[in-house]
Amino acid sequence: MYCPVNDDCDDLYQDIVAQLWKAWSGFRGDAKISTWIYRIALNTAISGFRKQKRNPLNNSLDTNDINISQDDGRTKKEDLEMLHMAIGMLSDVEKAMIMLYLEDVSYEEISSIMGITQNNVRVKMLRIREKLKNIMTKT
Repeated sequence: MYCPVNDDCDDLYQDIVAQLWKAWSGFRGDAKISTWIYRIALNTAISGFRKQKRNPLNNSLDTNDINISQDDGRTKKEDLEMLHMAIGMLSDVEKAMIMLYLEDVSYEEISSIMGITQNNVRVKMLRIREKLKNIMTKT
């Protein structure tokens, strides 16, 4: 979600691995290792996304360039593309939360990764799902 170009995905992967390597000595074991990895990866992805937004030459796809038909006979691939586009319209925090949710990360872990309470996660997830539903029905 943070890099629509395949070459950028490879670069992001390398950046995340490098950041994990650098930060390994600072891992205290207070949280699960998966939570710690998500937090490092998410921070690296968001900072890379912000750098990319500042350099418009790297942006290859605009949501206005995508035409999604209203046809009820859409294929699963078309539905996934529509969901991908809708997620792309969310804020950075909303994207991070919905991607964690879609990867079946528990609200407890999302809470730990995002640094907010579980109740706040529930409320935000409800709002995000509603926002996605609205975006997908309007397009």
